[in-house]
Amino acid sequence: MAMLEDLESLQFERGIEEENRSWLYLQRRCQGLMIKGCAHATFFCKLLRDLRKLLQEKQTSRCSSTESLASLANTPEDDELKVGIIGGGHLGKQLARVLLQLVPIPAERLRISTRRPEALDEFQKLGVQCFYNNPYLAGWANLVFLCCLPSQLPSICTEIQSSFKKTCIVYSFVSAVPIPRLKNLLNHTNILRPQYQCVEGFANIVGANKEIIAALQDPVILQATCPCNPAGGVILNIKWLDGVFYAALNVCKARGTRLFQALQLLNELFPSVHFKKCRKDGASCPKFQLRHFLSAGYSENLCPGSCLPWFDLTAVQLRETPFSDHLLTNPAFQDHLTHLYCNSFGIPLPEEQQDVARTGSPSQ
Repeated sequence: MAMLEDLESLQFERGIEEENRSWLYLQRRCQGLMIKGCAHATFFCKLLRDLRKLLQEKQTSRCSSTESLASLANTPEDDELKVGIIGGGHLGKQLARVLLQLVPIPAERLRISTRRPEALDEFQKLGVQCFYNNPYLAGWANLVFLCCLPSQLPSICTEIQSSFKKTCIVYSFVSAVPIPRLKNLLNHTNILRPQYQCVEGFANIVGANKEIIAALQDPVILQATCPCNPAGGVILNIKWLDGVFYAALNVCKARGTRLFQALQLLNELFPSVHFKKCRKDGASCPKFQLRHFLSAGYSENLCPGSCLPWFDLTAVQLRETPFSDHLLTNPAFQDHLTHLYCNSFGIPLPEEQQDVARTGSPSQ
């Protein structure tokens, strides 16, 4: 393909009549949406993987006797992240490639359910189980990505709604089905659905001319996909970040972690690099606090050993929350979150670029 790259007569645009060339922006928009969608799914998987690993380390360190270690080994909750993808079309394949290479998720921890598993030979050769059994996939996975067509979603939801656990996170790429409808179809509240908006008249969609994995290894393109950064012609609704961090708290809840322990774990996931405006020891860096997730009325009577509540992620993404208020009004927190995002892809963001990274207010 590289030999043909500069041959104009073989380019996709060559066969399009002049009067129809104005629609080429739709192709770039589609690629931009794919890049951002895969980037954000990758970041979410990395966050969950690292959080589960940290939870396991903390639990192991608290076990001082052989009996306790044996009890921990028999815990039914599996420590490693298990990811399922429902749908083996273009989106499902692209997502699987990105998760395998950039998270990376081990092949044995990724499974794909599709009507045509025989079309996924490239993944089966890597050791990924591909089959057509949506209920089985939903019962096995900790995180399920819905990459199907909107017309297929009602029947798929009927199949899987009684199969997954309460703790399973459903991540929907089906943009045509809103969150309330999805909640009713699945009879489930642990749902995350990113909402994207394409900027009208924006022609230079970021990364539109690159393969997705290559695009996400480009520092400029990656920075443009940052959830706090409305750049590149495709904007992510900032409420997605609410869902991400409340979902992380639900993971802690499922493992029996206390409220203040969960906040400590989230703070440990933040990057260790500090800006010049932070003191050398990082003491002035923004930290997660109780008031960032719970209302004052709810939290005022809580003690340090209080249990975590279970959060309805559908409500979190549809309403104002203490977390979204804090994020929108705290530029320093946005900067650190941008650092966390870029570092998770192995691309540290130079401090001198921090002002560039925030080109506008996050989209609501």
